[in-house]
Amino acid sequence: MAKYDLDTIRHSTAHLMAQAIIELFPNETVQLGIGPTIENGFYYDVEMETRLTDESLVQIEEKMREIIKRALPITRHEVSRAEAITYFKNLKQDLKCELIRDLPEGEVISYYTQGDTFADLCTGPHVMNTGHLPQFFKLLHTAGAYWRGDQTRPMLQRIYAASFEKKAELEQHLTEMEEAKKRDHRKLGKELELFIFDPVAPASPFFMPKGALLYNGLVEFMRRIYTKFGYQEVITPQILDVDLWHTSGHYEKYHENMYFTQIDEREFALKPMNCPCHMLMFSHFRYSYRDLPLRFADFGRLHRYEKSGVVSGLTRVRTFCQDDAHIFIQFDGIQEEIQTLMDMFFTAYEHFGFKKIKIGLSTRPEKRVGSDETWDKAESALKSALDNSGRDYFVNEGDGAFYGPKIDIQVADAIGRYFQLGTIQLDFQLPDRFDLKFANQNGEMERPVVIHRALLGSLERFIGVYIEHVAGAFPFWLAPEQIVIIPVKNELHLEYSQNLAKKLKLQGYRVRVDDRNESMGLKTRQAQTGKIPYMLVVGDKEMQTDCVSIRNYGALKAETVTNEQAFELFKTMDAEKVPASLRDIV
Repeated sequence: MAKYDLDTIRHSTAHLMAQAIIELFPNETVQLGIGPTIENGFYYDVEMETRLTDESLVQIEEKMREIIKRALPITRHEVSRAEAITYFKNLKQDLKCELIRDLPEGEVISYYTQGDTFADLCTGPHVMNTGHLPQFFKLLHTAGAYWRGDQTRPMLQRIYAASFEKKAELEQHLTEMEEAKKRDHRKLGKELELFIFDPVAPASPFFMPKGALLYNGLVEFMRRIYTKFGYQEVITPQILDVDLWHTSGHYEKYHENMYFTQIDEREFALKPMNCPCHMLMFSHFRYSYRDLPLRFADFGRLHRYEKSGVVSGLTRVRTFCQDDAHIFIQFDGIQEEIQTLMDMFFTAYEHFGFKKIKIGLSTRPEKRVGSDETWDKAESALKSALDNSGRDYFVNEGDGAFYGPKIDIQVADAIGRYFQLGTIQLDFQLPDRFDLKFANQNGEMERPVVIHRALLGSLERFIGVYIEHVAGAFPFWLAPEQIVIIPVKNELHLEYSQNLAKKLKLQGYRVRVDDRNESMGLKTRQAQTGKIPYMLVVGDKEMQTDCVSIRNYGALKAETVTNEQAFELFKTMDAEKVPASLRDIV
């Protein structure tokens, strides 16, 4: 049997699934959309009357295995545009005809047949016959997807599937998916009472008291980092005249993602990002080279319209806050500043337990502002900084911001999934658009360069990623509830427990006494399911000896320590709110 690469196997398996669906539903017209390969498998969009269920997916899998056994020949056909349209029109595949009409002039048009009854528009390559396909695939779930991503077009059913060359690889992936389900931040967020969503504010989270403690804990963490790295925090308005967004270029490039309103017969917009505000602030004062680099940090709330089909939990929302900053700097200071930023980023990420980190250099997109000469200068500056950093990186062609190239940083969570968190964007455009200037060493007015910088990124998204990374078991310093004290008997041990809690609260710890009239077993189980870092049990023995029975989350047994030892332990654990390398400074 011929050897095929994994992408060819997955692409062919997508066609296999499409054929299986058509054969399973012979009495209705199944319109085939697109079926690309993705990480770990593929998906296929179909339009049909029958709503596919989990049971349907099992039946489709069975049909796919049957087609594999038939070893149907797979044949490539190259045809003209007119021939292709006629062919697929006869198959009643209107969506395919639309795709054919939109293909660029001069592009080779090809389709593949499987046996005598199935055909699909495709550039290939594919396996030679269905019998060459390994049976290590699993149809996972369905989702809605607008045809060609257009909300005015029909909603199709998207079937997601995993596909691998070897059985062990598929089994490992499915195991990882089960683990991911357990860690799902939407599930844990509800169980741990961190946040809720409600239709009154689509894709906009409401943070409950525990979630707000977590949220504010991250803000305070960043403020401690800012102390070391020389940032000044600013506060900016939420609603601004659209003239500002015309000046910045966002109105022309980004207006479909913005919210607008009329006030006093003027058009305003909710800010989707902070950068124009910071440019405006810089322009109101006279700065010299001695003031640079000037680092403005902003925790302002942002609003961006995201289509309903792409919003998801905390990872894609319509209102959020970034640990956002803009650095105004001379061109010859870029290299050193990027080095400092990389130190800052890695210090923070490693402190949160992210051990695998990827760096990508994103270059000029097709939709951009500024001259090619300016882009050459900006891309060269970032590339040189990364080369000098000694860290490995990859180039992501065409994925830069419309105003400049950027460095994107991805981290792997505890089960190996990568998420983009931080970004460093170099901008020559906005300083020019806002006519920003500073006095250089020669007393001449010079244009600064701006570095856009976010470390955690959206705090909402980071919380979603971090919940799944730690499976909801936050480190002591960040946990919304750090300590729960459980009196064995309320009538005997409650007052002592409350006094102990008072002492801990005076030291700044987040502590609660569980004084409910419930069994010890229930209370201890709930302390564990609540993932509270430390549980202290107080009974007769503990009261008589000024001790506590202490059990940290995940431990099988408790141990008895003096109150003084417990306090010292908590002090040590709480010190981790500052990375070790910064504790002599912060």
